[in-house]
Amino acid sequence: MNATFLQTPIDYLKGVGPNRADLLRKEIGIHTYQDLLHFFPNRYIDKTRYYKINELQQSNAEVQIIGKIIHIKTVEQKKGKRLVASFTDGTGTMELVWFRGHKWIKENLKINEPYVIFGKINWYNGTFSLPHPEMELLSEHENGLRSAMQPVYPSTEKLTNSGISNRTINKLMQQLFLESKNKFSETLSKNIIEELKLLPKNEALFNIHFPKSQELLVKAQYRLKFEEFFYIQLQLIRKNLIHKYKIKGYPFEKVGPLFNDFYKSHLPFELTDAQKRVIKEIRNDLGSNAQMNRLLQGDVGSGKTIVALMSMLIALDNGFQACLMAPTEILSVQHYNSLFELCKNLNISILLLTGSTKTSERKEIHEKLENGNLNILIGTHALIEDKVKFKNLGLAIIDEQHRFGVEQRAKMWKKNELPPHILVMTATPIPRTLAMSVYGDLDISVIDELPPGRKEVKTVHRYDSNRLKVFKFIRDEIAKGRQIYIVYPLIQESEKMDYKDLMDGYESIVREFPLPNYQISIVHGQMKAADKEYEMQRFVKGETQIMVATTVIEVGVNIPNASVMIIESAERFGLSQLHQLRGRVGRGAEQSYCILMTSFKLSKEAKTRLETMVRTNDGFEIAEVDLKLRGPGDIMGTQQSGVLQLKIADIVKDGDVLKIARSYAWQVLKSDPSLQLPQHAPIKNTYTQLTRYKNIWNYIS
Repeated sequence: MNATFLQTPIDYLKGVGPNRADLLRKEIGIHTYQDLLHFFPNRYIDKTRYYKINELQQSNAEVQIIGKIIHIKTVEQKKGKRLVASFTDGTGTMELVWFRGHKWIKENLKINEPYVIFGKINWYNGTFSLPHPEMELLSEHENGLRSAMQPVYPSTEKLTNSGISNRTINKLMQQLFLESKNKFSETLSKNIIEELKLLPKNEALFNIHFPKSQELLVKAQYRLKFEEFFYIQLQLIRKNLIHKYKIKGYPFEKVGPLFNDFYKSHLPFELTDAQKRVIKEIRNDLGSNAQMNRLLQGDVGSGKTIVALMSMLIALDNGFQACLMAPTEILSVQHYNSLFELCKNLNISILLLTGSTKTSERKEIHEKLENGNLNILIGTHALIEDKVKFKNLGLAIIDEQHRFGVEQRAKMWKKNELPPHILVMTATPIPRTLAMSVYGDLDISVIDELPPGRKEVKTVHRYDSNRLKVFKFIRDEIAKGRQIYIVYPLIQESEKMDYKDLMDGYESIVREFPLPNYQISIVHGQMKAADKEYEMQRFVKGETQIMVATTVIEVGVNIPNASVMIIESAERFGLSQLHQLRGRVGRGAEQSYCILMTSFKLSKEAKTRLETMVRTNDGFEIAEVDLKLRGPGDIMGTQQSGVLQLKIADIVKDGDVLKIARSYAWQVLKSDPSLQLPQHAPIKNTYTQLTRYKNIWNYIS
C-alpha cells in the first residue's frame, strides 16, 4: 500500500465526516489514515464466549449475550430520566439501561430483532441489568471483521459523550482495512524478518487490531515494538555515523611526552580497568579523522577527573588547547584545584575563568588564550562568551551536560574553524535503555567500578523517633575528628514551609551542639553568593564540624573528611537526588555513613526508594529503579522527553526488544551506510517516508 494512501486525511474515511474528523484530531491526534492505523489498543477483552441470562452470576463481569428487545420505556428519576429496555434470550429476561443519548438510541433500536450485546453486568433489585451496552445486530456481527480478542482503544470523555465509542473506533478500523484490502508495504528486510521469525507487516497490523488468537496477538505486538525501536535507533545511529563522516575533527596522531610522563611518574593511584578501557576508547576517537562526540558516565567518585585530564594531555601533546566547562562556580573551582594539584609537576599552564574573575585577570587570560601560552582553561558558562577566543581549541569537556542547553554546546563548536572534540561527563547514571534512546547519537563510555580502597557508604533508614540516637552518633563521629552534612529538602527556594523546616532544624541542631564546643555552617538558596562561599570555605577548611544545608550541595563539593550525610525528610527526595547527596561522603579512607530520616507516614513509592538506597550503592541499579517508578519523561526532564512518545513499545518493559533492535540497526548501517543494497529497499523506503512525513511516528524527535 503506497504512502500517499496512508497520508489521506481522516475526513475521507467512510463513517467519519467533518465533525467526527475534528474530534478525532483534537482529542487523540488522528489526522490521517496512517495515524488511525497506528492507534493501537491498550487492552483486549476475550469475546469467545456467549452467555445465557439464566447462568449469569452476581459479579461485575463483562459478558456477551444473544437475544431480543421486547419492550422499551422511559423512567423518571431524581435527576433526569433513564431509558430502559427489556431484553430476553429465551432462558430469562434482563434490563438494558441508558442514562444519556435517549433520543438517538430510541430511534435506532429495533424491537424483536436478534442482537449481540456486550458490557458489565449489574445486579439491582433482584434483576440483572447492563448499563450502556455495546450492541450489534446479529446479522452484522456475523459479517463483521471479528476476533476472539476484542480490542479496547484509549479514549477521552469528550469522545465517549459525542458518541465515538470503542465500537465506533473498531468500525472505522474495519473500514480502513476494507479500503486498503490489508495491503500494507513491508517495512523490514527479508533477512531480519526471517532471522527473528517476525510476522509480516500485514499480519502484524491485522492481528494488533483484530487478533485471531492470543498467540498471534503476542507475535504482532513483538513485531511492531521491534519496528518502532528499530527506526528510532536507525535514525540515531545514522546521525552518529553522518556526524563522523561529515564533521571532521583534528586528528591527534600521537600520544606524546606529557601523557606518557604523567602516566608513568605522576599518577596518584593505579587506574582501574574501567578507566583504562575508557581512556582507550577516547584515544581511538581522538586519533580518527572525525570529531569525537562521546558521553562519559561514571558514578560519583569513580575517577572521571583523571580520565578528563589524560584526554586533555593528548590534546596538548598534539599542540592544541583544552577546556573544561562546569555548571556552577563551586564545581569549576573544585575541578581547577584538583587538576592544578595533579599537574603541578608538569610544565603546563592552567587557569580558571568564572563570573567572579577580576577584570585584570580576565584580560591576562584572554591574551594567553589567543597567543597559545595558556594550555588548559577551566570555568563556568563564562568560557562560551564571545570575548573568549582560543588560539587552537582541540578538546572541550562539558561536565554535568544536562545543565547546559544545546545552544550553549553549539557555541563551543564555533571557537575554531574545525569544531573541537567534545567529551560530555555526567555523574548521573542514565539507565542503559534510556541512554540508548536519548543519547543514541553519542558514543557512550561507562566507568563502572570504583577506585580500590574506596569503602562503600553504609546507608540506614531511621524514623524521627530515633533522633536522639542519631545525635549521639553525630557526637561520636565529631569526637573522631569527622565532619557532618545535614540536608533539608528545598523543593522551591521560595517555599515558606521548606525554609521554616530548615530554620527549625538549624535551631534544634544549635541547641544540641552548642558553642564553643561545636561550630555550625548553614548554606541555602536565599543567601548571597559571597556568604555561601564564606560558609562553604569554613567547612572545607575544617573550621566548622556540621554543615546544615539545602540541596545546593548536591553537585560536586569534595570534602574527604566529611563522613556522615544525614538527609532530613528523605521521603521528599527523588532517588537520583538521594544518590547524588550520598555521593558527597565516602571520599576519604574512613568508613562513611548516610542516614535517611523520615516520618512514619510513607507512600509505597517512598518505601521503595528508601529500601533501594539501603540495599545498593550502584548508581545504575538505582537509575533502573528510578526509571520504573517515574517513567522516562520525568528522568530526562521536559527538553528530552519528546524523544520517547512511543506508540506501542515501552522503554521500561521492553528493554530487551530495544537492545535487539539497536544491534540490528547497527548491522544494517555497518554493512550498508546509505541503504543502497536491494535487500534494504523496504528499510530505505520506510526511512525516507519517516523523514518526509514528520507526522508519521512523531516520536522521532
